[in-house]
Amino acid sequence: MNIAALIQSLSAFSWVAFVAVLFVVFTRIARKQPAKGIGTLAFGLLALAIIFSTIGAGLVFIQPEERGVVISAFSPTGYRDTVLQPGLRWVIPFVEQVRLYPISRQTYTMSAQPSEGQRSGDDSIRARTRDGQEVFIDSSVIYAINPDQVIDLHIRWQDRYDEELVRPLVRGIIRDAASQYSIEEIVSSKRDEFKLRIAEELSTKLADNDLLLIDFVLRDIHFSEEYAAAVEQKQIAEQQALQAQFVVEQKKQEPEQARQVAQGEADAIVIRAEGDAKARIIQAQAEAEALQVIAQVLAENPDLLTYEYIQKLSPNVEVMFLPNNAPFIFPLPENQVTGSEPIPGQ
Repeated sequence: MNIAALIQSLSAFSWVAFVAVLFVVFTRIARKQPAKGIGTLAFGLLALAIIFSTIGAGLVFIQPEERGVVISAFSPTGYRDTVLQPGLRWVIPFVEQVRLYPISRQTYTMSAQPSEGQRSGDDSIRARTRDGQEVFIDSSVIYAINPDQVIDLHIRWQDRYDEELVRPLVRGIIRDAASQYSIEEIVSSKRDEFKLRIAEELSTKLADNDLLLIDFVLRDIHFSEEYAAAVEQKQIAEQQALQAQFVVEQKKQEPEQARQVAQGEADAIVIRAEGDAKARIIQAQAEAEALQVIAQVLAENPDLLTYEYIQKLSPNVEVMFLPNNAPFIFPLPENQVTGSEPIPGQ
């Protein structure tokens, strides 16, 4: 709990109690009633209120995100040379006062949207580019008080640094930077360079005035209605030109595509023909090798041909095979079927 705040609360309660008891005392005196004990209580509450008020005026609790500047009537300069650091601190009651300054990050926004910035309404920054075009820029500055220079900031700006320092610095630097670029460069090709230029200049200016730049945010860039309409028409024309160019290129590519298709079909025919030819060659080679094997087998087994021939005949045919020189329908080699007798006169 903040002890300084607690003591100040006790001081306020003591004063309220003293006033209430004092009212009772005067009421009893007016009614000619004894008020000796109540009067003593009133004096006790008065002393307690004075003690608590004195202690409360001397105790100051500094939050971790704050620094305190002591305004002192005892100092020749009117203030202490050192700032109060976080924690419970003591100053001379009723003679010294403490001004608190936040050292945490703060944001100042200037935007066309009424609910985004510190000021209501359109607070965007209007600037002129190098080619005379008007642009409207939304931006945010994130900054902090330099903890080592809080006293200097108090002397120079006190609590007016946001409206009287940060705001005019940002608006002026953005306008100066915009005048160095064309509108096309700000919007597209040199947007990052434009933002970096603003941030570097702003960092230097804020540092000269005891502030630290944390970040500069280029939120949005918009144009006048006339220029926006011109940009839209230009983009439409560019899209139409690109579409026409695409159609032309497509027409140019159609003959090439047809040629490639025809070439592919011709190549496929050649490949199929080559494949068929190779297949026939392989088949002929296989057949030749097969015939060669058959011829060799027949040369080694001459009766095999006769056997195969007989096997092809119907099993119901009963016939006697005679020598090769006999005038029969089936001239065969000189072989006979076992168990058969020659037929006389045939």
